[in-house]
Amino acid sequence: MSKKNEINYVWQDRKRTFLGLPWSFTKYFLTDTKFITRTGFFNLDEDELDLYKVTDKKLKLPFWQRLVGCGTVIIYVRDTDTPEKEVHCIKHPRDFLAKLDKQINAERDRYNTRGRDLYSITGGAGGHGHHHDDMMDHPQHDDAPDCDCECHDQEE
Repeated sequence: MSKKNEINYVWQDRKRTFLGLPWSFTKYFLTDTKFITRTGFFNLDEDELDLYKVTDKKLKLPFWQRLVGCGTVIIYVRDTDTPEKEVHCIKHPRDFLAKLDKQINAERDRYNTRGRDLYSITGGAGGHGHHHDDMMDHPQHDDAPDCDCECHDQEE
């Protein structure tokens, strides 16, 4: 008999330490919709990232981790408290990336969004929140009460 609140994990692992052994109190979990990091022994801390907000991933394979079949994955997310998540020293990092990609794409299909959509909604790097070329119905004049960006003030 299964519990109603039981979470179905797609993947789980621990942070590896000396010689690739899982002697750590950091656990990583991948579900259908979230990536969860749990740290601690007596006091537990959990950080959750929504998969549809992932914008990029990076794989690092340092020499000592490669010797024991491990690697570090860096996940870049459109999240206020954790814009960059490092999944330190996990076994089979390429297999994890494949599972992560599969879940990310499934979530993006579910929400009908892509990484570039998240980038343009938030204004990108140093942007002001919208792009006039991308918004067909955006007024190009100063009489636009719903837009308070500086680009409208320059037309005067």
